Amino acid sequence: MIQSMTGYGKSVLHLPSKKVTIEVKSLNSKNLDLNTRIPSYYREKELDVRKKLASSLVRGKVDFSIYVEMTADETSTTVNTGVVREYMQQLRNVTQVGSSDDVELMKMAVRMPDALKTEREELDEEEWNQIDAHIDEALKEIIQYRIDEAQSLEEDFKTRITNIRIALEEVKKLDGDRIAHVKERLQKALTDLKVEVDENRFEQELIYYLEKLDINEEKVRLTNHLEYFLQQLETSDSNGKKLGFIVQEIGREINTTGSKANFAPIQKLVIQMKDELEKIKEQILNVL
Repeated sequence: MIQSMTGYGKSVLHLPSKKVTIEVKSLNSKNLDLNTRIPSYYREKELDVRKKLASSLVRGKVDFSIYVEMTADETSTTVNTGVVREYMQQLRNVTQVGSSDDVELMKMAVRMPDALKTEREELDEEEWNQIDAHIDEALKEIIQYRIDEAQSLEEDFKTRITNIRIALEEVKKLDGDRIAHVKERLQKALTDLKVEVDENRFEQELIYYLEKLDINEEKVRLTNHLEYFLQQLETSDSNGKKLGFIVQEIGREINTTGSKANFAPIQKLVIQMKDELEKIKEQILNVL
């Protein structure tokens, strides 16, 4: 079962004094491109979080965020009273204003460095365990999102592969007409030249020429590649890179068939197959 690299997951934890929101979203990328935004007092757990994200999401451009909203009356930031008073006195001396202007002086003083002090919140392991569990919930949600997103991709891939197979069957039916057409065209060219030719030599050269135009191997390999692609869609693991390699091989056989065909009806079918394959290539970049 394939997975898309596009996904979104969210989980919200309500603690006695805060609300913690965990978000994780991902887009397609060749490798894992992980960006995390974590509050400073949880920063020591960042490495563990990164390992968990890498193990679960494997690949993609991933943005992970933990947002904390304080809900209690308590706050870890307080006014540094002594510093503010000292700033106000210095400002009073500079401006030579009276106590009636203390409100204006205070407005200026609290903007000065160190006017506010923030007590560093220590990591609470029990609290982190609850957050960690909600990270797991967010990851489950984004993985399910990826699976759901991939279902439409899988159906589209199967439709495109079916269309290529139908075109390939038409190529097989036309191949006999193509050989007859090539023989007739060469014979007509010799007739138009009005020269005597050795029939045995002509047959030898014709066989050699037709061998160069033979597409039987391409038809067999293309059939096998199409079947292999469908088989890989049904495996338990999602391997977008492997599917991408198979698509390259399919494209190679289609191109070779087109270059050897030398027959307009088959070349039209080759163009149809290329069109279907290009649509697969566009979408395969989003497969995990």
